[in-house]
Amino acid sequence: MTSSHTLINTRLVILGGGPGGYEAAMVAAQLGANVTVVERQGMGGSAVLTDVVPSKTLIATADAMRRVGTAVDFGVRVGADEATADLGLVNERLLSLARSQSDDIHAGLERAGVKILPGAGRLLDNRTVEVTADDGGVQTIEADALLLAVGAHPRELPTAKPDGERIFNWTQIYHLQEIPEHLIVVGSGVTGAEFASAYNLLGTKVTLVSSRDRVLPGEDADAANVLETAFERNGITVKSRVRAEAVDRDGDVVKVTLSSGEVLEGSHCLVAVGGIPNTADIGLEEAGVQLTDAGHIKVDGVSRTTAPNVYAAGDCTGVFALASVAAMQGRIAMAHLLGDAVKPLKLTEVSANIFTSPEIATVGVSEQEVAEGKYQADIIKLNLATNARAKMMNVQEGFVKILARKGSGTVIGGVVVAPRASELIFPIGLAVRKRLHVDDLAETFTVYPSLAGSISEAGRRLHVHL
Repeated sequence: MTSSHTLINTRLVILGGGPGGYEAAMVAAQLGANVTVVERQGMGGSAVLTDVVPSKTLIATADAMRRVGTAVDFGVRVGADEATADLGLVNERLLSLARSQSDDIHAGLERAGVKILPGAGRLLDNRTVEVTADDGGVQTIEADALLLAVGAHPRELPTAKPDGERIFNWTQIYHLQEIPEHLIVVGSGVTGAEFASAYNLLGTKVTLVSSRDRVLPGEDADAANVLETAFERNGITVKSRVRAEAVDRDGDVVKVTLSSGEVLEGSHCLVAVGGIPNTADIGLEEAGVQLTDAGHIKVDGVSRTTAPNVYAAGDCTGVFALASVAAMQGRIAMAHLLGDAVKPLKLTEVSANIFTSPEIATVGVSEQEVAEGKYQADIIKLNLATNARAKMMNVQEGFVKILARKGSGTVIGGVVVAPRASELIFPIGLAVRKRLHVDDLAETFTVYPSLAGSISEAGRRLHVHL
């Protein structure tokens, strides 16, 4: 254990105020370090200001539209006029909420004694950072350790340059004042699927361009099938196995040329084809920090880079592009640096959620990994159609899937497809983290009726009679 004297005198500089940076700053400050955060956008980084918080707020609005739209199925009459969304007000609210969240993080860090420097940071070596402020002023900071949490930015196609008016990347789309007549979404990964789902519920005609054979190609196949069925039912057109070769604007019309030769015409286009780590031209080579071929910072299980005294967290590491993973990487880095109890990051314990309608939440080992022979597992999938609470909520699609290690009955993975799946995955995530037995799920009381009851029921279905 490092002495408290050493902790108090540890000078830590963090580049980036996103989840990886601000969570690490809070932990380090609590452990007695002298912490400075360098951030040019605002605390919370892109996760709070241009990505997670605004997009999930937009999705919450879309879900409100869904509930209004299905109210008649509950016997509720909502008036003669059809519900509509005022996108100007929606975007004004979500950007205000993002700024408020950023301000709350800023204030919390300052209360903890963290110094916040607005500006862009560059490494001169593995102990020195040069900070350039917006006004051009430059200062140099010496540090005992550095944490790089510099994030990523949207990947752009050379033939599909965003203009912020009709052609967007995911950071630009919050400035629309009116619901798009026809939004073409290029990219069927998590970001593309979430925006396609949200704008469809808000009343936009949506076409989704997927280069793969299905939506969400990297996710649980059963979950992706449920979502594709929901998309089809809600009128979303999915163009599969084709790539967008070019996106061009002709006045108020956007034309998307596909690899098949077909040209799609819409009013707007969102290009969601992944991200690029913000690792160029920040002095990593001078500091001895090695990158992967894709430009991500190489890190080990406790967030160390190849340079002494330098750690990294978040999207710039390419581990998982999740705010929760960035935050965990940052906390682990500080525990390791400052001599607190530390356990390496375990990717088999990561819970993830896709905020489509319905939501898709996953944790641990996947059914695909079992099919590939990497794990041996018993798998049970319970459709929510038979769950009493789901019937009351008019939930007609979705399921709970539990994976248990064959022989031992230990819970090693799970999938939930349902409204608020992001909340329902937690007990399964806890079971995976603590290596609980399926009988632990089976024998734990759940509220009746509840969607969580299906998790316990899945545990009972996996019980092995001795």
